[in-house]
Amino acid sequence: MKIVSHFSKYLGVPTHIGRAKNQVFNYIQDKVWKKLKGWKEKHLYFAGRGTLIKAVAQAIPTYLMSSFILPKGICHQMESMMRRFWWGSNVDQRKIHWINWKKTCKQKNLGGMGFRDLRAFNEALLAKQGWRLLTNPQSLVATVLKAKYFPHGQFLQAKQGHRSSYSWQSIHHAKE
Repeated sequence: MKIVSHFSKYLGVPTHIGRAKNQVFNYIQDKVWKKLKGWKEKHLYFAGRGTLIKAVAQAIPTYLMSSFILPKGICHQMESMMRRFWWGSNVDQRKIHWINWKKTCKQKNLGGMGFRDLRAFNEALLAKQGWRLLTNPQSLVATVLKAKYFPHGQFLQAKQGHRSSYSWQSIHHAKE
């Protein structure tokens, strides 16, 4: 068995999440920033920028968001980076944002661009994990979580509990 430090990762996910959530999840924001920064030098039209935002920048944090609720500040900063990239802003020159970001996050048939609201998407992915616990109670993760957090009840009546894992806290938050 390998001994790991507090700052190691397994499958790209931190193995230890303490109280400083912003510090732990800051690396995902850095990954998105590196991708966006590399594309800024290329002179892309809106269609190309939109495709890159949807296919790469919003896809990078998806795996992590299906296991943990990201801090609001991290979601806000990633959306801010995507906004600036979308409108063509850079460090020394700000561009006008002609449409509110919430409007661009609407579906295309409702007049938006189809971008994701990262906070809502994060909660939806965690709610999906809760749904999996309900519909597949024989799965390994369901039996482990049931044994630890709701051994004598059902998932819908489960309480968060004291000193529970951050993954359970996240799924429980989405349940509420």
